[in-house]
Amino acid sequence: MSPRKAAGRPPHPTKKPKAGGSKKGAAPLRQSPGAAVEKAAPVSGAQLEADVAVLVRDLGAMIDAARKQVAVTANAALTGLYWQIGQRVHTEVLEGRRAAYGAQIVSAAGRQLEARYGRGFGEKSLRHMIRFARAFPSAEIVSALRRQLSWSHLKQLIYMEDELKRTFYAEMCRMEGWSTRVLAERIDGMLFERTALSKKPEALIRKGLAALRERGEPSPALVFRDPYMLDFLELADTYSEKDLESAILREIERFLLELGAGFAFVERQKRITLDGDDYYLDLLFFHRRMQRLVAIELKIGDFKPADSGQMELYLRWLDRHERQPFERAPLGIILCAGKKRETVEYLDLDARGIHVAEYLTELPPREVLEERLHRAIEAARNRLVFGAGIDAVIDVAPTRTATVKRKGRKK
Repeated sequence: MSPRKAAGRPPHPTKKPKAGGSKKGAAPLRQSPGAAVEKAAPVSGAQLEADVAVLVRDLGAMIDAARKQVAVTANAALTGLYWQIGQRVHTEVLEGRRAAYGAQIVSAAGRQLEARYGRGFGEKSLRHMIRFARAFPSAEIVSALRRQLSWSHLKQLIYMEDELKRTFYAEMCRMEGWSTRVLAERIDGMLFERTALSKKPEALIRKGLAALRERGEPSPALVFRDPYMLDFLELADTYSEKDLESAILREIERFLLELGAGFAFVERQKRITLDGDDYYLDLLFFHRRMQRLVAIELKIGDFKPADSGQMELYLRWLDRHERQPFERAPLGIILCAGKKRETVEYLDLDARGIHVAEYLTELPPREVLEERLHRAIEAARNRLVFGAGIDAVIDVAPTRTATVKRKGRKK
């Protein structure tokens, strides 16, 4: 007998009985460690709905983003096509031919294209495209605009006769992302005519618009307006500066819209202490694109030269105590019920970073406002061209010397 048998050890290992009475040769089932837990704690209906909602939300966002990208790409492609069509018809059909004959060609081509490709390429649409090519003859500018402006935007712009006005609205619409409705409101509200830039000589207007197009940097002359339309404040016939301030804060959202894109409200009645005297700045804003604090003083009467000294004092204090290292010099707006333009001109307030503007609490008829603005633009341009010269400054920081016109506690 071998030693192994002598020790009483069985010659083969003992077989364990099969669990569950499984048939011979069947492999045992293997379960993950968490399987029993999952079976023991099934997911509730509320949890399932929550998980589905999160997944649908995330996938929906992906779908919406893709659709938006497709729409932007399609719009850019179509707008480019419309310009190319308009450019070809304009240069090869209408230029150098008799007007009547060219019109016959466009009309006949429009009927055939409409029958083949739909109303979007009919005679009326062809004439929009021709106007598009005439209004924006530069392929480079069109390439920049078509990525951010829709064909509906462009159709509002191409029928503007004034090239500078058309360029202004195109660039502001592109920079601030206006909808077609907002663009129509800005045009109807004569925004261009109300900007300080519109009152500059043509060379300076082109310079300001070029800077906006190339670097996206709006100058104060592009941002500031005159007059400001504050009819939404619904002030009574008689009111105080405090009433005006309170109404502005009550309607702060609409006031910000009237100021223009980029303004953020910072503080009201900003206290400024000098030599133990307290002064109070009516409203303080910050303009994100210009990276500047903008102080606003409210006057219920006409502008007075002493008002500029008061504002200059505020700007010096803000420049020294509130301005951050990344910011540019603060600017000031004096909002008044009226002003004498010759007085404002002699003070040379642009060089001191101060803008004087009127506000209107009741809107005059559009014809009256339009005539008034055009008269102001013409007068301002004549003064600059024949007086200050073509090199008038658009955007300069305040100087370091100031004469304090008013002391003591304000208000």
